Amino acid sequence: MKVVNLTPHDVVVRLTGRDVVFPRSGQQARVAVTQTEVAVIDSIPVVRNVYGEVQGLPAPERGTIYIVSAQVLERAGGRHDVFAPDTSPAGVVRDAEGRIIAVKRLVAAP
Repeated sequence: MKVVNLTPHDVVVRLTGRDVVFPRSGQQARVAVTQTEVAVIDSIPVVRNVYGEVQGLPAPERGTIYIVSAQVLERAGGRHDVFAPDTSPAGVVRDAEGRIIAVKRLVAAP
């Protein structure tokens, strides 16, 4: 199985006794976003995000899975070859300062 990491970070999956590292590929899948200012509260601008199409996600390829952000996963149209790191409280491994250093699993499309 070929794994292509389309996030801007290396993804580390902590398994029993070892870490599996999926290095960033240099390509990124993203969701297009446009922002509109909707208010100002105490001089702080407030914007509304409008999310568009996924950009940079290759077409399905036999024997290949893609690791993407949770936001891309949600908008990827239920593809069975697209997964995101599980950054839920139960899915992460944190260092002493609380930074995420690994995940325990991946999340599939809804």
